[in-house]
Amino acid sequence: MSKFTIPDKVLYVCVGSKCGKRGGKDMYKIAKSYIKHHHGPEELEVIETECTDRCKYAPVCSIQPGNTWLKEYHPKEVLKLMDLIE
Repeated sequence: MSKFTIPDKVLYVCVGSKCGKRGGKDMYKIAKSYIKHHHGPEELEVIETECTDRCKYAPVCSIQPGNTWLKEYHPKEVLKLMDLIE
């Protein structure tokens, strides 16, 4: 049985239809890779969500806790925000 870890923060990346087409799927892959090299699973976890029902703002992502949302983002914005998490 593997150890169950609870992260301090979670980045939810929407990869639904519109978000996925507008960069959500790429952002998920970039964020997963970034976490592997810069943060540990106890600090930050990346989870893909199917739809946040905010399609007109696609792509969207959210960091919890803190209720921070990014809309129509560029991956550099998300990575910069992830760097601030400590």
